[in-house]
Amino acid sequence: MSRRGTTEEKTAKSDLIYRNRLVNMLVNRILKHEKKSLAYQILYRAMKKIQQKTETNPLSVLHQAIRGVTPDIAVKARRVGGSTHQVPIEIGSTQGKNLPFVGY
Repeated sequence: MSRRGTTEEKTAKSDLIYRNRLVNMLVNRILKHEKKSLAYQILYRAMKKIQQKTETNPLSVLHQAIRGVTPDIAVKARRVGGSTHQVPIEIGSTQGKNLPFVGY
């Protein structure tokens, strides 16, 4: 048993305007050269354009877009006999959001 204390699970903070954790996670992903204020400006400008063009809530559009690109299945290496096989495994929604996007 470890002598160190247990770690608390970190939760993402919410942004100031929309009060949403998903917006803050997205800002941290588009962060470039440690300029968080610029990333917020880019995202808020995009949200305003979504509001003007679709006349719907931009948060619901953002949630729908994130849900569309979040993977449901990941592959995990399993050793069977003397060889390694890739086995598909279902993953949760929070773990799917943390996976890197590779589909460029």
